[in-house]
Amino acid sequence: MREKRDRQVATIVFFVVLFIVLVTILAQLVWTPPSAPLPRESVPDDTQTAEARVVRVLETGKVEIAPGQTQPFQRLELEIVSGPLRGERAQVEYGVQELSSADALFRQGDHVLVIIAPRAEGGYALTITDVVRTGALALLGIVFVVLAILVSGWKGVRALIGLAISFVVLLGFVMPQILAGRDPVITSIVGSFVLLAITLYLTQGWTLKTHAALLGVCVTLILTGVLAALAVNLARLSGFGSEEAMFLQTAGVAVNLRGILLAGMIVGTLGVLDDVIIGQASAVMELANANPALAWRELYRRAMNIGQDHIAATINTLVLAYVGAAMPVLLLFQIYPEPWTQTLNREMIAEEIVRTLVGSLGLIAAVPITTLIASVWRARRASAPDSMPESIS
Repeated sequence: MREKRDRQVATIVFFVVLFIVLVTILAQLVWTPPSAPLPRESVPDDTQTAEARVVRVLETGKVEIAPGQTQPFQRLELEIVSGPLRGERAQVEYGVQELSSADALFRQGDHVLVIIAPRAEGGYALTITDVVRTGALALLGIVFVVLAILVSGWKGVRALIGLAISFVVLLGFVMPQILAGRDPVITSIVGSFVLLAITLYLTQGWTLKTHAALLGVCVTLILTGVLAALAVNLARLSGFGSEEAMFLQTAGVAVNLRGILLAGMIVGTLGVLDDVIIGQASAVMELANANPALAWRELYRRAMNIGQDHIAATINTLVLAYVGAAMPVLLLFQIYPEPWTQTLNREMIAEEIVRTLVGSLGLIAAVPITTLIASVWRARRASAPDSMPESIS
């Protein structure tokens, strides 16, 4: 039967692509020697981080940090609730040496993270580094999980499983491989493909739509990696445009910051890419189910009419997401005005521009690529007299 042959072809294609990915991973592990990590400046053994509780707010006032500029400060009594000094109490000043605001002031009962460091003259000093917000994060996570399951049902459960697998792939494969000195671009492309392949089949099932989307992902990720490499080299970006990159460099880890910049561009497009390719593959299947007589060219043309609207909305979403992330930097440049040509030329801004443009180019390419694959494949199946309509449920 023609339908049976199509399924066999889809299975073969999937396992061929999976084989290529696995071979690439093995090549990375076997033939790419890891970089030797630089000696890391360690924190003294007698310095530790612990959790503490605000027992009392002893004083609240303002302190001058610059001529004519003040900020709130507090003197607090803390009780250490974790670590070897558990149960000990100490007084701490907050807002004298670090930046603070009225929104960051503490109340009795708050839990904070403190660094405990010994004093040369004896005893120890406490420095508040952050507030403990684990409870709030856990509550938001529970609400998210419950609503996802209530609204989406079994598909929501599968999506949550896919989300968990995504974190496992990123934190268990991509990050360790990059820190071990592997090529960040290849590692990110391989990890992204595996991540999306697993989540796509979990959420969409073993269907023609998913096969077409997976092939579209494979081609688009490779294309995005090439575009990112060309753009970064053309703009002569070094990867030092963010404060986090500087901290990573000074942490004593031998990593390729330009490669990490490229990897970030690839991984950053994953979320929107997932939506685009599934949306286009679903559109093709719906059009083909509504009119099985459509040839692949007509199917492609009609699906691209939908894809054009999808591209416009997605690019706007991507740009606004990057602008929102860079809002503090943009406000900083508004406070200290300079010509726009100079502002755009700064690496921290140029990185975001290149990131946005490369991500947008990848998404634009994903629409016709996925639409073409799905259209040809679906029209070929529809031409078989004993074929059944493709389910998109």
